[in-house]
Amino acid sequence: MARKTDGDGTPVPQRLLAAATRLFADCGYDRTSVQEIVEAAGVTKGALYHYFGSKDDLLHEVYARVLRVQQERLDAIADGDAPVAQRVRDAAADVVVTTIDNLDDASIFFRSMHHLSPEKNKQVRAERRRYHERFRALIEEGQESGVFSTATPADLVVDYHFGSVHHLSTWYRPAGPLTPQQVADHLADLLLRALRVP
Repeated sequence: MARKTDGDGTPVPQRLLAAATRLFADCGYDRTSVQEIVEAAGVTKGALYHYFGSKDDLLHEVYARVLRVQQERLDAIADGDAPVAQRVRDAAADVVVTTIDNLDDASIFFRSMHHLSPEKNKQVRAERRRYHERFRALIEEGQESGVFSTATPADLVVDYHFGSVHHLSTWYRPAGPLTPQQVADHLADLLLRALRVP
């Protein structure tokens, strides 16, 4: 059953996630029923519960799938051979682009995170913490090597950047004047200017 697909080959879990994402974005998590999700995905409730234990699990996966991609990309950048300033800039830009590319997911999550069960909430916080700690370690590497200023603690630098990232869903519009990459470049450059040694 795990390989079950629809007529165009889309696996059932992806169909369910796509339907849930669309409905959560349009109607809100709390106003979307399991029945509406399975009807939109064209599957049965049994299929949903085979792949996801609950609507709560769907909400968690909406965010977790983006965070997994971002973590993999951050790890690859952080482990690279580029100078630390370039790695920080690349990582800072990447999280902006991947967030904009998944804007519905980010918007749903920050709007609905409080609906998660305590266990899932704790799990998500741990996953986000791991990402932030890896990002902070890059900042600290630059500070310890003298490339970045130590005037501002690395924790605050990380919070500063991710505060901007977490608010993208409230103002960024695809039809606006800036492309995702342009927004990413501006925010990454702002971060590097904040870290510059006087």
